[in-house]
Amino acid sequence: MSIAERLPASTCGRTLTLAGAAGAWLLAYWINGWVWDRLLYDVARLRADTRPTETIHFFCYDTVKIALLLVGIIFVVTVLRSYMSIERTRALLGGKRQGVGNVMAAGLGVITPFCSCSAVPAFIGFVAAGVPIGVTLSFLIASPLVNEIAIGLLFTLFGWQVTALYIAAGLSVAVASGWTLGRLGVQKWVEPFVFETRLGGQVIDSTAGLTFAQRLQMGAEEVTTILRKIWPYLLVGIGLGAVIHGWAPADFFASHAGGGNAFGVLIAVAIGVPLYSNAAGVMPLVQAMYEKGLPMGTLLAFMMSVVALSLPEMILLRRVLKPQLLAAFVAVVATGIVAVGYLFNLVLA
Repeated sequence: MSIAERLPASTCGRTLTLAGAAGAWLLAYWINGWVWDRLLYDVARLRADTRPTETIHFFCYDTVKIALLLVGIIFVVTVLRSYMSIERTRALLGGKRQGVGNVMAAGLGVITPFCSCSAVPAFIGFVAAGVPIGVTLSFLIASPLVNEIAIGLLFTLFGWQVTALYIAAGLSVAVASGWTLGRLGVQKWVEPFVFETRLGGQVIDSTAGLTFAQRLQMGAEEVTTILRKIWPYLLVGIGLGAVIHGWAPADFFASHAGGGNAFGVLIAVAIGVPLYSNAAGVMPLVQAMYEKGLPMGTLLAFMMSVVALSLPEMILLRRVLKPQLLAAFVAVVATGIVAVGYLFNLVLA
């Protein structure tokens, strides 16, 4: 039975059904952390201050969190883009206005509270709606790279000057990287299924004339299709992130990427990429390294590499990007981050 057949016939009934589903989603997302705290610490009696327990908690919590985000974002974006004309979207954000589109996408990324993995479904929705790939990549980079939590923590810990540098650097990397990749014509290296609109398992050319119930059915089918395609990548990525999370001591960074090492920024970025955390999660490590004397540019480059080029994100992106585009994405973003690190070390010296 399709979604259209299951929904109540009346507008009021459909509204109540959707409100109930949204409420259930919000409740599940809100209590996710509390549930795992109770299960692991109270029921299983695991010690909260050990690295194995932290690894298990990280994996369980983030798997559910990202799965919920995937379901919610894919569904909403699919329903919304069913009302959008691909040609109209391309005309609005493409061509001569691509630079403006990159700035707008990066700005949107700043105000969306996504980590690197949970920004991927929004990326899929934007590409499928016809937004140019370069513009969409600016969003994908900016969303985890610059966020309000990191801004607040940086301001508290290091003052407004460092915070302003962080915002300017993050936006510059996102805009420049997305614009560069867009100019390279990399859209051909996106997996074909991202561009397809399906209803009832069949690819359709246009969403014009669909009923609201059919648009909801499209959203549900898109959730199922994409989750079926990416769930192994999702679990492997989060699993790697959970194993690595919390196991990198500050002393290691201080000894290998200190101010006396000309390759310190390169080493910090190379170490940061395999880690998986959001900006708030990596901030305690950044503060500890700062207290050990690491230059601020090196620290910013490390933090940016952790949140914008995490290995779990690369594993998840591989399902929607071909290897050529994935390699170009990593190379362009990493180059921008390294340049920011050296520039800030020079300016702040």
